[in-house]
Amino acid sequence: MKDLGISLAIGILFFLISITIFSLHHALLISLVAFLVTLWTNGALPLGVVSLLPIILFPAFGILDIKEVAPNYSKTIIFLFIGGFMIAIAVEKIGLHKFFSAKLLSYFPNTPTGIIYALAVTSALLSAVLSNTTITLMLLPIGLYLSENIKLKVRFLLAIAYGASIGGIITPIGTPPNMLLLGFLEEHGVLAPSFGEWIVMLLPVAVIMLLTIPYILSRSVKNESVLEIDTAVPILDKKQKRLIYIISSLALLLIVNTPIKPYYSGLGLNEKLILLGYGLLMFMPKFGFLNWDDTKRLPYEIIFLFGAGFSIATAFSKTGLAAEIAHKISFISQMPLFWMLILVALFVSFSTEVTSNTALTSIALPIFYEFAKDMGHDGIVLMMVATIAASYAFMLPIATPPNAIVMSSRVIKVGTMAKIGVIANFIGVFVVGVVGYFLW
Repeated sequence: MKDLGISLAIGILFFLISITIFSLHHALLISLVAFLVTLWTNGALPLGVVSLLPIILFPAFGILDIKEVAPNYSKTIIFLFIGGFMIAIAVEKIGLHKFFSAKLLSYFPNTPTGIIYALAVTSALLSAVLSNTTITLMLLPIGLYLSENIKLKVRFLLAIAYGASIGGIITPIGTPPNMLLLGFLEEHGVLAPSFGEWIVMLLPVAVIMLLTIPYILSRSVKNESVLEIDTAVPILDKKQKRLIYIISSLALLLIVNTPIKPYYSGLGLNEKLILLGYGLLMFMPKFGFLNWDDTKRLPYEIIFLFGAGFSIATAFSKTGLAAEIAHKISFISQMPLFWMLILVALFVSFSTEVTSNTALTSIALPIFYEFAKDMGHDGIVLMMVATIAASYAFMLPIATPPNAIVMSSRVIKVGTMAKIGVIANFIGVFVVGVVGYFLW
């Protein structure tokens, strides 16, 4: 009850502050979001329960009609996650994650720091060419399997999630915000970086983050024992080989399906349908590995969490709060470029914490384009900084798909992710801002 009271108090405090700046309608929305974020963080109510509250609270306070809120809980991207979760459950059920983990660890020192770097670097490199959502789903069973030590397990899972977010920005296809930016620039007739130019620009950011964030994750566990972690690579049985072939075909299909414009348009298949289709294949007799009882392990609370994130984004857009915020922060256009980039990265990174990075990018790009269109090349830099900062939100599960996926393990507490993630947020903001200013 104490934590619930604190959440209510914070919601009221944000309302009292917001009402002096925004309209009553917008102040109510800001206070409700503050209330929800506090509940997610302090664990006063179960994660799934808090994630369903927008269905009641938004209509009750006149923010959105229930017909506008409910569809957010059945967005098409949710079915991508369901399919991915099914594949991850199959990997764990037949023990294939043990093979993957042993193979992975053979290239790094068998220490807590070495394992954290191994997971983060692998997750980052794979996420550069495949969806960071897919990669996090694939590596999740490995992070869960490696150790029964909860402190280590939490750091391993965070290394996977943070590595996926860090690496997803290396190429234009690594994460949805990147592709949103390229589509937005094309729509407005702005020359966007080519595939190769993008990699050259973003590689320094990813390298610095990959050197820094795993080190921070490993500091508090560097003296923990990892003697129980078996690094001997096991021999695969027929089932495990079959699943490897299936996952390999999935990876190949995703790569071939990925457009690399203007050179290759891809197959045009819907990635969400691909993942869901492969997930359902896991139930096929004599081919798959799951039965319906295995679906009890699906993290439904995370599915509800995404619905809540989309609902918040919808509310920001439809109530006009996003446009109002753009007007309020118009002063940044008068700032020196360096501080403008830092402030924009800071604003986007922490704003993303309360909604999905894809949704936030969709809201933020039109806002910052108003500033960027008269800035020439510096305008492109501003837009890229805003886009990359949307992927570098490490505090809350609602912010990015990798965060949400590792939270589905039920091993990490939201407060733990927030405590570690806030440091990573500030580092990410600084790195993106500095690299953007000096190298782009």
